[in-house]
Amino acid sequence: MEQVLLHHMRPQVCHVLDPLQFAYQEKVGVEDAITSMLHRSLSNLDNGSRAVRITFLDFSSAFNTIQPLLLRDKLTEMGVSTHLVAWITDYLTGRPQYVRLGDCKSDTVVSSTGALQVAVLSPVLFTLYTSDFQYNSESCHVQRFTDDTAIICCIRSGQEYRKLIQDFTWCDLNHLYLKTTKTR
Repeated sequence: MEQVLLHHMRPQVCHVLDPLQFAYQEKVGVEDAITSMLHRSLSNLDNGSRAVRITFLDFSSAFNTIQPLLLRDKLTEMGVSTHLVAWITDYLTGRPQYVRLGDCKSDTVVSSTGALQVAVLSPVLFTLYTSDFQYNSESCHVQRFTDDTAIICCIRSGQEYRKLIQDFTWCDLNHLYLKTTKTR
């Protein structure tokens, strides 16, 4: 079912997919992401930057933090059909869950946040959910591979770093929290 949904959704969102998201594209992979990051970093140094700062962000429980109503609004703004948006919203809300360990089963809880870690659809939904986190400019850009994010900034003054700090407000507004032990 998820593959069918992806088949119908991809043409509707291809215009908003970030070219610097190196996952979920044919013939593009982690090697391309690393090559792009190195190329941009070295080019910035060759063009007079004092330094290049690469900040690696690791979002805590990334797929689990998707807010369905916020995603619904973003998908609507992207031009995804109302029927597809309604299906995705319904898919993400009111899911009964429980844990089974051997013969023991926990109480069932209803989840209305996040996407299943093992679902085919989850990485794409997370990519669309975070697609508005970007400020690709001459001095900084955001690059992703699945839920891993790197911010590459050439440092000429303190302004670039201040912009990076302001973008953490976006994370808060979108209920994405950084795993500080892994964010570098």
